[in-house]
Amino acid sequence: MSCATCASTIEEHLDDVDGVEEASVNFATERADVHHDPDVDAETLVEAVDSAGYGVREESLEKGMEGEEELQTRRQMAIRAWIVTSPILLLMVFMWTPLDPLTGFQIDVLLLVFATPVVFYYGRTTIASALRALGNGTFNMDSLIALGTIVAWATGVMVFVTPMENYAGVGAMIMASHLVGSYLEDRAKGRASAAIEGLLSMQAETARVLRDGEEIEVPIEEVEVGDVLVVRPGEKVPVDGVVVEGRSSVDESMVTGESDPVTKAEGNEVIGSTVNGAGMLKVEAEKIGDDTFLSQVVDLVEEAQGTKVPIQALTDRVTNVFVPTVLTIAALSFLAWYLFPDAMAVVAGIGAPYLPWVDLALEPLTLAIFASVAVLVIACPCALGLATPTALMAGTGKAAENGVLFRDGEAIQTMKDIDTVVLDKTGTITEGDHSVTDVVAGEAGVQSDGGVVESGDVLDEREVVRLAASAERGSEHPIGQAIIEYAGEESIELAELEEFDSVPGKGVEATINGSRVYVGNVTFFEEVGIEIPPFYGSRLDELEGEGKTTILVGVEDEVVGIVSTADTIKDDSYIPIETLHDRGIETWMITGDNERTARAIAEEVDIDPDRVMAGVLPQDKIEKVRDLQEEGKNVAMVGDGINDAPALKQANVGVAIGTGTDIAIQASDVSLVRGSLEGLVDAFTLSERIFSKIKQNLFWAFIYNTLALPIAFFGLLHPVIAVIAMFTSSLSVITNSARLGNLEL
Repeated sequence: MSCATCASTIEEHLDDVDGVEEASVNFATERADVHHDPDVDAETLVEAVDSAGYGVREESLEKGMEGEEELQTRRQMAIRAWIVTSPILLLMVFMWTPLDPLTGFQIDVLLLVFATPVVFYYGRTTIASALRALGNGTFNMDSLIALGTIVAWATGVMVFVTPMENYAGVGAMIMASHLVGSYLEDRAKGRASAAIEGLLSMQAETARVLRDGEEIEVPIEEVEVGDVLVVRPGEKVPVDGVVVEGRSSVDESMVTGESDPVTKAEGNEVIGSTVNGAGMLKVEAEKIGDDTFLSQVVDLVEEAQGTKVPIQALTDRVTNVFVPTVLTIAALSFLAWYLFPDAMAVVAGIGAPYLPWVDLALEPLTLAIFASVAVLVIACPCALGLATPTALMAGTGKAAENGVLFRDGEAIQTMKDIDTVVLDKTGTITEGDHSVTDVVAGEAGVQSDGGVVESGDVLDEREVVRLAASAERGSEHPIGQAIIEYAGEESIELAELEEFDSVPGKGVEATINGSRVYVGNVTFFEEVGIEIPPFYGSRLDELEGEGKTTILVGVEDEVVGIVSTADTIKDDSYIPIETLHDRGIETWMITGDNERTARAIAEEVDIDPDRVMAGVLPQDKIEKVRDLQEEGKNVAMVGDGINDAPALKQANVGVAIGTGTDIAIQASDVSLVRGSLEGLVDAFTLSERIFSKIKQNLFWAFIYNTLALPIAFFGLLHPVIAVIAMFTSSLSVITNSARLGNLEL
């Protein structure tokens, strides 16, 4: 593809395939992302691309090498084109020198001889691209270059039959400059996509595997799930897995962006491509190949780079009409100079004294060709086509390096407009790791000896824990697991469950030793009709006022105890929330916890207690988000990405927060690998910077064409300078985007 117009042409052909829902072709990354019905096969899509006059390159491990070889071939073509063009520069000097050793006829012949191979041999791919576009009924950048150079070359033939200036040499210089510009542009695009190559280069190539009691080194492709790998100090962890032996610190900066090593011991997860520290680890492989965290990150980044920012719709509309418009302007310029040379000379005469290439004494036909060729080559839409994708490429790559994974361009544009953030409490503001802090039993303790608990019994603390932990054995809720762990620590033997039923967000009901046991929150007890005595009511108030989560334990129709747990606030929650406030962003906290506990935690992290949504069931969170949106707020929902999935989807931007490999499977618009709200602040910063770069790029692309076209129209711009300026514009856009890679977060 030579420009964004090519991408649009391919998109149209893919969209025309039955069963294709949407196709997005990225000029900068040379990728097509196609959403289609299952019965549409790859061969059909390839045929659609072929019918547009283009081809599909097979993905392979050698893709990077193939791309480098192709780039070097283009470099050699550009160099050779200029070697053949260099005598033309010497001939032009002779034309402008009084001591001319050659006759005019000889110079005209030599100009044509040297220009012909440059235009038609070295420029053959450009001309072929233009013809291909013409066959599709469209025009692209190569159409403008090809038409401009061929018209200029044609003057070298016409000069022998009619008095006019010979611009064949100019045509050769345009084509040679175009080849150099294309090479530099492609090289710069390759650097802009270096983030992907950088991620891929992190992968280990081999692994030490224990097989039959022996340690052998195998290629990474031969590692199987279940293999035990030996990772020595300073080596990369080959694949995702869990430590089965050893203790060490692991540098996970490639995942989180954090430089501090993380201690790993038996039972801890490790991520492939992270770097082991001073200790030796034995790791059991759990995920290999495309299932590894790094592979999924690469897929996410490529997916984001292949999408389009909504503002790009404007660019696409402009690009689609730009080339035909330029062709029209070039034709008008030709006619104006040819039919009304005196009128055009009035404007051109202003710059003539300062521009040596402006010679108003030339024939009208010569002036007309000069101006129209300049219009053709100056107005290439390359910079417009590169403005958005290059910024996305550099920005999403930088984001991935810092543990922020944007899933699409729309999320990047939308996030900068967010004015309200809804933070799920557990696992987002807090650690999400509950531990038992208090156990409240009746005023007089009676041991039931593990038998049937009769109504009216007053139990001691161990029996309250035994009943609660036994009932929670059927639950996977973090609070239930905390109670079970506490029972284990206290060596409390649990009873067998006879029946079990869970009410999400409220509690559990179980039958233990023939008695009906209830474990849950106040709402749950009210619904099952168990009255809460004043003694337990006052203790609930005290514990919840301390920011603890309280769980009631009941037998049959009576409350027999309370178990309270605490979830520690993350150390890195305070400053990010303060930073959000400084940015003018309104913060809300949403939780299924009780009102008192929620307010206590909100006050601790400086969230307005009036912006606390407590006692909200998982399925009701979506309604709370929708309520805020109906007030006209642009909402970002931040949660764990699993039980908050409906709310994440409802929000303008859904942000999944997690740690390690589990983040790769979360359905959200933005994923924060660090498991910290610091990543949320980084996401806002990146969104603003990426979109700012896109706007800067579009401004310079539009202003460049807006200013350059009139200058060329009135014959004040030399065609060779025009083609150099055209590629300078494209390179400036790419370079501006690449600066995102140096962004400090």
